[in-house]
Amino acid sequence: MDILKVENLTKIYGKGENSFKALDNVSFSVKRGQFVAIVGPSGSGKSTLLHLIGGVDRPDGGHVYVDSNDVYARNDTQLAIFRRREVGLIYQFYNLIPVLNVVENITLPVLMDGRKVDEERLEELLTVLHLKGRENHLPNQLSGGQQQRVSIGRALMNDPALLLADEPTGNLDSANSHEIMELLKLSNKKYNQTLVVITHDENIALQADRIIEISDGRITRDEVIR
Repeated sequence: MDILKVENLTKIYGKGENSFKALDNVSFSVKRGQFVAIVGPSGSGKSTLLHLIGGVDRPDGGHVYVDSNDVYARNDTQLAIFRRREVGLIYQFYNLIPVLNVVENITLPVLMDGRKVDEERLEELLTVLHLKGRENHLPNQLSGGQQQRVSIGRALMNDPALLLADEPTGNLDSANSHEIMELLKLSNKKYNQTLVVITHDENIALQADRIIEISDGRITRDEVIR
């Protein structure tokens, strides 16, 4: 069953002679539980695609369906709720709130929803992410790898069916990169979460079930490798 369907997605920046088509009628679908790597050179449209899938930006044409629901049929308030509840977003530079501790950063999407924190799930995530004992640490008291684990915890806290990661290891050394990818693959297998990762790292791409390559805003390769 497809959890994600992208139809003729187009995004244009600028106007007139200065316009630039970042995405040009991109279409594909992703099955629930699949691990997909999106690769391509800088400026190819990878991050734009991920942001449109995640409801961060609006397209100029086309549709994105998550669980058969049109993401951009929502108003801005509904889109904000979609981002908190239905997708988990992980970025290269963590995007943690510097004045919040580990637990507060992880539970932020739940608290912003005005809902009660699932303490059992929080404890499970702290254990799986090797953050026990650091619950009260601020981001500047953590290593880069630890900060990225916190951002993964935040993305997983609401148990989203779709996990989107934009160069999640791009700011880490090889040891931490390996650990972060193992954690992402664990969430993919243990929780059956669909994982879409943008990466420049060929070794990471080869760990995926499927590789989609983008160049100049178009898909140039779409290969299932396992």
